[in-house]
Amino acid sequence: MSTARILIVDDDPDFAEISRTILEPAGYEVILASDTHQAMECIEKDWPDLILLDLVMRTLDEGLEFGERLHHDPILRHLPIVFVTSIAETPYADRVKPEDVHYAAAWLSKPFSPQALIQTIGSVLEQRK
Repeated sequence: MSTARILIVDDDPDFAEISRTILEPAGYEVILASDTHQAMECIEKDWPDLILLDLVMRTLDEGLEFGERLHHDPILRHLPIVFVTSIAETPYADRVKPEDVHYAAAWLSKPFSPQALIQTIGSVLEQRK
């Protein structure tokens, strides 16, 4: 049985490292990218099984734009994306509605529990089998 490879794309190094410390003991291989450019390099080098993608990075729409780019690519569109965001607690909450991003495999609102992260990723990967 192979280990699922998770690509975490987040500009917050603390969040990325905490996520890694949750996922690796759960049996996942974790790759970190601090921006979408680095994420594309990681995808090309080490094809992930799932992408954990921050919605808001350098710009309010960077994560969403990257997700759209992946979704419209005939090969990359099959990579499941779990969006993570703290936007629900901001004045921008009405800018992005999860129900409008139909290609997202799941959404997690920051902060979330370690159990919620592991359960969400496990569920998405199980659905992809």
